[in-house]
Amino acid sequence: MLAKLVGTDAALPEAAGSLLVAGLTADSREVEPGFAFAALPGTKVDGAKYIGQAFARGASVVIVNRGSYSGAGLVIETANPHQLFARMAARFFGKQPDLTVAVTGTNGKTSVAAFVRQIWLSMGFRAASLGTIGVVGPSGSEYLAHTTPDPVQLQRLLATLAEDHVGHLALEASSHGLAQYRLDGVRFAAAGFTNLTRDHLDYHATLEDYFDAKMRLFEELLPAGAPAVINADTAFSAQVMARCKARGLTIFSVGKLGAELKLLSSQRDGLGQQLQLQGLQRTHSVYLPLVGDFQTSNALVAAGLVLATGGEEVLVMHALESLQGAKGRLELAGKSKSGASIFVDYAHTPDALENAMTALRPYTDGKLVVVFGCGGDRDKGKRPQMGALAAKHADRIIVTDDNPRGEDPKTIRAEILVACPGAQEIGDRAKAIRAGVDGLSAGDVLLVAGKGHEEGQTVGSTVIPFSDHDAVRAAIEGEAYHG
Repeated sequence: MLAKLVGTDAALPEAAGSLLVAGLTADSREVEPGFAFAALPGTKVDGAKYIGQAFARGASVVIVNRGSYSGAGLVIETANPHQLFARMAARFFGKQPDLTVAVTGTNGKTSVAAFVRQIWLSMGFRAASLGTIGVVGPSGSEYLAHTTPDPVQLQRLLATLAEDHVGHLALEASSHGLAQYRLDGVRFAAAGFTNLTRDHLDYHATLEDYFDAKMRLFEELLPAGAPAVINADTAFSAQVMARCKARGLTIFSVGKLGAELKLLSSQRDGLGQQLQLQGLQRTHSVYLPLVGDFQTSNALVAAGLVLATGGEEVLVMHALESLQGAKGRLELAGKSKSGASIFVDYAHTPDALENAMTALRPYTDGKLVVVFGCGGDRDKGKRPQMGALAAKHADRIIVTDDNPRGEDPKTIRAEILVACPGAQEIGDRAKAIRAGVDGLSAGDVLLVAGKGHEEGQTVGSTVIPFSDHDAVRAAIEGEAYHG
């Protein structure tokens, strides 16, 4: 009934509470008889324009921004239709995994969610992760269009996982998803914070606005007293901890400056690292089979989320030794004929690109080569920053196309090249990767950055099939790659 779905979040018109709702959607084209339609105001289109169409298709009720509609039909007016819609979706589908944790931050969310899932699996739990690389669970994987799906898709997925007896879920909380209230209604047991660097300033007005969106997870969605697992080694960690304490959350800090899980030392050991960790119970010596300091940070945040929600410390430490990196996250994609290692990484921010290059430098006896570009219709300010970082850390740079979207690819490349004028420019991404591979000698390392797990390249409004992994394999074999 409508009254049950709305709860105390909004006032209902008299006698409307007993109305049965057959489904929910924010897309008027998906409305079926008996549906509730959310006329959400967006950055480009206001859903209020489609209220007439929704009623014509059989919508029984419409959720609207207060004062935005005065026509006929049953409407629920609210100051925050996004939030009301998300909470209604949660009540409509009802079921969720018993224990759900979230992770937010600029970089590392995908790795942390994957690591939490792997740790739980090693402990015998039926677990899943949800985010940028899709839903990964015991019954298989499903790709998602967005890191944080819309409320109806998200709640449907949670109910499906619960019906599949998945009791433990780790999900990524994106700034867009938090700012647009998509995660409201999810019952969180704990949340983690990785880091905060420049990203999505095409959407958020300022870095502070971006930070505030991230903090909604802790200040509004976590229940008081819940654990907040924080990477203590980042520039924003003190601010995060202060705001979490003010909210009444339980701080669980990790890292070199961590109090609950402290990194005492780390030493490179092959394609992994030997870690000395101080837990709440005792000191542990752990071999982490991952490359890079940032992956150590991600693993510790993941471990913290499991520990803070009741995981046994010895079992968690043991699980760290068998972690596998998430797809496209500093992933060894192959070796050239000369024996040079080739890595694929999703790095598409200045901080992530620098982290990937500095992580690979110790493994480079010859030249460090990087192939990267920047996305179109996104924050333009990070393009010269990424070019400058490539010039600082790499020995050879090839600037290519990422997802140009609606922008002129040549203009994007030019804005990068301003800061690395000695770089080679090859717009065709497959040819750029081929050039990078062909130029490798023994002891060199190639980093192909920006797209990671993605299976397509967005040019204009068209998504062209493209995989960095497949392009690397084709280049190693000396074959042309056409997607």
